[in-house]
Order: sequence, then C-alpha cells, then structure tokens
Amino acid sequence: MTLTFHWFLPTNGDSRDVVGGGHGVPTGAAGGARPASVAYLGQIARTAEQLGFVGALTPTGAWCEDAWLSTAMLTEVTERLRFLVAFRPGLLAPTLAAQMASTFQRLSRGRLLLNVVTGGESQEQRAYGDFLDKDARYARSDEFLHVVRALWRGETVDHTGTHLRVEQARLHRLPDPVPPVYFGGSSAAALPVAVRHSDVYLTWGEPPAHVADKLDRVRALATDAGRELRFGIRLHVIARDTAEQAWTQARRLLDGIAEADIRAVQDGLRRSESEGQRRMLDLHGGSVDRLEVAPNLWAGVGLVRGGAGTALVGSHSEIADRIAEYHALGIDEFILSGYPHLEEAYWFGEGVLPILRDRGLWRHPDGQPGRADHVDIPFAGSPAPEPAAAR
Repeated sequence: MTLTFHWFLPTNGDSRDVVGGGHGVPTGAAGGARPASVAYLGQIARTAEQLGFVGALTPTGAWCEDAWLSTAMLTEVTERLRFLVAFRPGLLAPTLAAQMASTFQRLSRGRLLLNVVTGGESQEQRAYGDFLDKDARYARSDEFLHVVRALWRGETVDHTGTHLRVEQARLHRLPDPVPPVYFGGSSAAALPVAVRHSDVYLTWGEPPAHVADKLDRVRALATDAGRELRFGIRLHVIARDTAEQAWTQARRLLDGIAEADIRAVQDGLRRSESEGQRRMLDLHGGSVDRLEVAPNLWAGVGLVRGGAGTALVGSHSEIADRIAEYHALGIDEFILSGYPHLEEAYWFGEGVLPILRDRGLWRHPDGQPGRADHVDIPFAGSPAPEPAAAR
C-alpha cells in the first residue's frame, strides 16, 4: 500500500509564526497575520492538490471558521482534493449530519472525509449548549455514529438511547461513496467507540515507541470487535534541504514565542480533559530545554498550540526516514501542516514526496511524476551569430 498524505487548512488564520488555537488556547497567542479568507485558503488547497496531497483537514471549534461551510466553498476552487471535515457529534442531530454528508458527496463529486471530534473541553462544549461530561460525550458519539451508519446503509432507523432519539429516520438519497470516518482519542472511553465506528484511527505525533504501544492496544480491541482499521498520524513538519536549515527554522519559531505566552497557554492546557492533550504536554513539560523528544521529532509547537503539538524537523531525507519508521508501525495516512501552510506545503511536497516516490512508498494521485518536464531552450545549443562586420 502506498502512503496517503493530507495537508491542513488553517481556518483560524496563518502566519510565519506558530498560531495558537484549540483546547482552550486563544487564536493569535503567537502569530496569525494571514486571515483565513477563501482566496488564501484556496491557494493552500490548490497547492496541496498540485503537489499530490489527497485531502486537507479542516479543524473545528470556537477558535476557527466553520469547517462545513469553509470546505463547501473550497470545492469550487479545486478539482480533486478531498476535505477532511472535523465536526462534533453533540452539535448536530445524527439525521441532519447524515444528510449533510450525503449532500456534500453529491455536490463535491465524492470529496468528503469526516473527522469525528467528540470534544475534549467541557467549557467550550457548554458554550455550544452541550453540558455532558467527557465520558457521556463519547457515549453519545457511539449512539450518533450507530444512527448515521445505519442511515448511510439505507435503513429506516428507530433509536431510543441514553442521549439520542430518532423515529422513522431515513435518507432519501444515500451518499456515494460513503465518506470514511476518521476518529481519534486516547482515553478508555474513546478507544471502544473508535474501534466500533472508525475507518481510520488517528493519533497525534508521539515518539514511535509510544505510537507503537497505542496502535497495539487499538488493534487488539479491533480484533475482539471483528474489525480491521487503518491508522493515521497528525504532525506538523519543517523540511529543508539540510538538517541545519530545518533546525534553524525551528529555533526561529521558538524565538518568536514569548515566555509569558508559553506560561499562560501551558496553564490552560493543563486543565484540559483530553488524554491526548495530556500526552502531548508530558513530552516537554512546558520546558523549552528538551523539545527534541525523539530523533527529528520536535515538541515546540505544543508550547502555544493545543492539540497536535509535535513537528518532524530535518532534511528531506531525514523526514522521509521518519515517515518510513512510522509506516513500519502501521501508519498509512499522514495529516501534516506547517507555518506558514502555503510555503511549507511546497517544502514538503517538492522535497520529501519525491524521495518517498523513489523509495516506492508514494505515488501522485494524478499519476504525475512529481517533477517538471524537461524543456529545450530554443537556440541554446546553436553557435552565436557572427557580428555583422565579420560577414
């Protein structure tokens, strides 16, 4: 199986510095100079499509633009790119969500992927009118996905659960194809739900040994449930021609973060209910002194950004090596990002993807070779004409 790569749409704004957001972090805690306009997001989406990314993750939360509306607009400025829309089950009725997905598939010609985000922060959930605790939110997600999956199969659904109830629910038009479901979560409440309903289980970018342990646990649960899942990982990336150039960029990003911002953000993130967020914090402990937590794995992004907080940093060949290492553990899909997202897409797409192609690990979705065709320059090989006086 060749690897699948997705990029990221910064619907909370972009910058040459790290932009905060997620898990209670205010947007703009460090940076945010480029507004999330359709024009700019369209540039990123078209670049990702050209370079060979299959899809683009669009986040969800009070700190960013709505993912459904943003991506629906971007389908009109792209041709092939698929959109991994993050959404929260508790904020949509299951029948409406199933219908929205079906509509998106028809109007986009099958370009929807779905990232189910149960919601790790009760304070933010309450702002949306959701007052369940974390474990109850996962239980509701379980019911939600049960109903949605049944609707997508064309069934008429009657469901009376602890958190959701529908009567005679049915879709008049089914999605074609059914959108794959991506699901993350590291807690005891999350893993059984992920195993029952996801097509792709996602983890944040932890050191390979940690990732291997987590995937082993998920595989065991999936085997017990009679299911087989694909696995994906969410990472930032800083790829350059040389390792020195890459680490210089990482240090520049770190230099752009104020100590006061780090303290404030870390205090907020320690109150997070997310087990995945706790695992991110444990990698660096809020210290700037031990940020390379594994070879080429840098935890500096997580100092001021909630959620995915690690980046692959190194030369193009080193990044390719690390991706191959994660792939050996069972990771087949990589959701990547970098600051700023337009420029970093080119660094990765033109530097790392050709190496992976040459190793037989990746191929362009359009079948393109990934390099510009050779063009002969007219007259380049012809002798210069003699001066007029010599003729």
